[in-house]
Amino acid sequence: MKIGLYFGTFNPIHVGHLIIANHMAEHSDLDQVWLVVTPHNPLKKKSTLLDDYHRLQMVYLATEDYPKLKPSDIEFKLPQPNYTVTTLVHLEEKYPNHEFSLIMGEDNLKSLHKWKNYEAILAHHEIYVYPRISAEAENSEFKNHPKIRLIDAPVVEISSTFIRENIKLDKNVRPLIPTKVWEYIDHNLFYKK
Repeated sequence: MKIGLYFGTFNPIHVGHLIIANHMAEHSDLDQVWLVVTPHNPLKKKSTLLDDYHRLQMVYLATEDYPKLKPSDIEFKLPQPNYTVTTLVHLEEKYPNHEFSLIMGEDNLKSLHKWKNYEAILAHHEIYVYPRISAEAENSEFKNHPKIRLIDAPVVEISSTFIRENIKLDKNVRPLIPTKVWEYIDHNLFYKK
């Protein structure tokens, strides 16, 4: 089975994440997309994150009606901060019959050279790249790499940061979040302060 790994802190997961994940599952050769909830992205401050369990629960709620989308807590059990190369090695050992690929936005492609052991990742895994509005991404040194697959997916510019900031300001962001996720956030008063 060919699995696309869509990493994120999902703080919170929103409709943009679902649009991209579902598009990859339906319009590429991937059999499933696993939304890997990252406890700690080395490039983000951990203090701004909701508890790991709550973010995972929101991904479960958001994906339960999508049979090709699966939440994953695989990184919860690995040393932190999490490095993609470590997660890939762990997944290959745990699921030897699966082939794992990465899913990332075009904007992230330009910083791939900063990732730990990025050469090893590119040597062994395909990377499915979806478009983002970013002039800098156009100049990526990796765009023509044989393991990079540019996917013509919808351009979605919704950010979790925007959602958190607007919940704090008591603005209505419900159209940007799956209903069950919004209810979970609202019930627990997340992002209010």
